[in-house]
Amino acid sequence: MTSTRSIERRLGDWTRAHLPAGLREFTMFLLKQAWACLFGFLMLGGLLVSDRIWQDGWALARYDALLIYAVAIQASFLALRLETLQEARVILLFHLTGTAMELFKVNAGSWAYPEPAVMKFYGVPLFSGFMYAAVGSYMARVIRIFDMRFAPYPPFWVSVLLAGAIYVNFFAHHYLPDVRWVLIAATLMIFARTRVWFTIGQTPRWMPLPLAAFLTSIFLWIAENIGTNTGTWLYAGQTEFDLVHLSKMGSWYMLLYVSFTTVTLVVRDVLSRAPLRPQGSAPRSTPSEPRSPSAPDATPSL
Repeated sequence: MTSTRSIERRLGDWTRAHLPAGLREFTMFLLKQAWACLFGFLMLGGLLVSDRIWQDGWALARYDALLIYAVAIQASFLALRLETLQEARVILLFHLTGTAMELFKVNAGSWAYPEPAVMKFYGVPLFSGFMYAAVGSYMARVIRIFDMRFAPYPPFWVSVLLAGAIYVNFFAHHYLPDVRWVLIAATLMIFARTRVWFTIGQTPRWMPLPLAAFLTSIFLWIAENIGTNTGTWLYAGQTEFDLVHLSKMGSWYMLLYVSFTTVTLVVRDVLSRAPLRPQGSAPRSTPSEPRSPSAPDATPSL
């Protein structure tokens, strides 16, 4: 990750050198977020550009071109060392779980991909898994870039059980009562005390985990509107000019807990059962308790 760290460090050095103190931290926060979202930005850019330029008579279908484009992005990220192999494993998990959900939801009539394609399986174009992978890429990268820690974190098995229940409900509510409001309440109760510790420059900050999930769900809802407004996919009864229903924000809020748990299956060291302190040393070190957010990073980024 030497090249990635070098790019991040140069961006941070430029910000510190050219901006007044009042704007420096806010700008660094935006830069870090944008850098973490790089995969997602490139995918959304592909949707927008392809929607503007693609012609019906072209030999290559738009969805197939998006698949080639997504594979090229993933290969480039690995070749240029913009992702670690650990992050790539996380993204693969997202791709598999996301594709499974796409196959079910599309064939259940929840949404559809209206354009033709060669690389389309049971109505699902294969590039669609990379849209979930973009979420996985963001979560894996943002944890590293902001040196995030999550504490106090509930027992890990509890978070896995909750994530499993949320994922199952996405399928089961087609046949059984929808318990999404019970599950949303469960996220608030289980993670009410959990703080997301992150570092901007040298300053540790924190945010309640449920609030972080809610704010992220807003941006994912905006991204979904880009997808539907370009006609890439459409929900049942929706046209390209309709906004995605706000209820989908709740769906993304729940799915983010599945996503977060998927990431922590690979990066367990960012979780701490004990609260972290912004100053001084961290609580007694154990394999599941990372250092304090105030501790210096051996390989700082922005």
